Amino acid sequence: MKDSAKKSIVQGDDVHLLLAALPAEIQTALRKLAVEQLVEVVMDLGRPPLARLAEETVKLGDQPVDSDQLAHVLALVGEFSDDNRAGIERTLHRISGIRNRKGQIIGLTLRVGRAVFGGIELLRDLIETGQSILILGRPGVGKTTKLREMARVLADDVHKRVIVIDTSNEIAGDGDIPHPGIGSARRMQVPRPDRQHAVMIEAVENHMPEVIIVDEIGTEAEAAAARTIAERGVQLIGTAHGNSLENLIINPTLSDLVGGVQTVTLSDEEARRRRTTKTVSERRSPPTFDIVVEMEDRDELIIHRDTGAAVDAILRGFAPQSQRREQSANGAITVAEHRREPSGPPPAQQLARREGPLRIYPYALSRDLLERVIRSLGIDARTVGTPEQADLVLALRSRSEDFRLKRAMEEGDASLHLLKRNTANEMRRMLQQAFNIIEGIEDDEVQEVVTETEAAIDRVLHERKEVALTPRRPALRKMQHRIIAGSRLTALSCGREPERHLVIYPLEEQA
Repeated sequence: MKDSAKKSIVQGDDVHLLLAALPAEIQTALRKLAVEQLVEVVMDLGRPPLARLAEETVKLGDQPVDSDQLAHVLALVGEFSDDNRAGIERTLHRISGIRNRKGQIIGLTLRVGRAVFGGIELLRDLIETGQSILILGRPGVGKTTKLREMARVLADDVHKRVIVIDTSNEIAGDGDIPHPGIGSARRMQVPRPDRQHAVMIEAVENHMPEVIIVDEIGTEAEAAAARTIAERGVQLIGTAHGNSLENLIINPTLSDLVGGVQTVTLSDEEARRRRTTKTVSERRSPPTFDIVVEMEDRDELIIHRDTGAAVDAILRGFAPQSQRREQSANGAITVAEHRREPSGPPPAQQLARREGPLRIYPYALSRDLLERVIRSLGIDARTVGTPEQADLVLALRSRSEDFRLKRAMEEGDASLHLLKRNTANEMRRMLQQAFNIIEGIEDDEVQEVVTETEAAIDRVLHERKEVALTPRRPALRKMQHRIIAGSRLTALSCGREPERHLVIYPLEEQA
């Protein structure tokens, strides 16, 4: 690796242009700080302004922000778009507004944008393959910065025709002339966030790109546009909501990016051959993106080189084979094979075992009815008033495509369980499964079965050999199947009543 590429270099900082848009008293306070570590400035009406640095938050004086100071900033920055964001021309700085009920701006977040050159050595070999790449990661981990540098490298070093779809002007900055951080790549701006998918298609049809770069694919229309682009042979590099490939698979809006999921029923013979139940989940189609990159940190990545194979492995209960790449402060890169352990129990069962009551939010369901069911079962659970407070969200299957529900699930940490009907029986059945309650069977016997099953699962995982369970009545075997499936193992029923029992099988190594 060349010396110049051994570490990221910040260029085109332009922090002084952001400071120039602030009131004089706030500028004076900021210049007493380490401005090179400034992340953002917060100005809320009636509160003292704040400076958020890399390691701390500092109050910029005791005087609260007034309407004149907000008006001063608004007069010096660009126009606000439908997503309440503005910028400063030819910079990467982002100004986001908070409005009151009358639509007036009463708060501002002024975020410093910096172009980082030389920050994609961990990914350079991947982008040069011509394959489509999807980047996942939590907000603020540096996904947009990576996209900006990819655009520059592909346009200037690899000499490809690159178009950046810049919905919020975060990749190439505000104004009609793009920031030099994207090199000679071209930039198409998006008039409104809900038009991103249309601009993606327009770029392919009108401008003959070899590469399209897009930030934050978040709707079904954008996922469909991404598939259209990939099917036309254009390299697509983008980001999406979600921290991991597993998150994306269970996201009903975006799972199509990695091939989608469908439920299929196997023949008896095929189920025996696979050592699985007759109803299984499989990938529906080829993935839109060939490679998935999970950003755990700016210099630490998990890479799935074959998205289709990784999705198939996860759906079959295997840990997908992947690669971990890390770059140290001196620029040295280490590469190692990585295998994430299979996920634990299904969401409801896993949540029911947590400490404290299970917090449930009924989305468009009867809260009174749910509370009556909880009381009748005598379980440690309670209802809450918002999805953000919940561990588990219950909703009708018919409402699975509701925009508000999807947004709540994307922004929160709760798990989602869909019911067929808004009835007490449906709610009771779901909670009985979550808490391992079987009517007509004593709790002590249920606990005995749970303990035996979990101990057998542990033996199978550690000793990698099949384990036979004690014969049980059908209702208890059904519960055992549920617990075993939650550990991504498979089990088959063997023998005849009253000696019918389950045999748990170890995971087969992936071919």
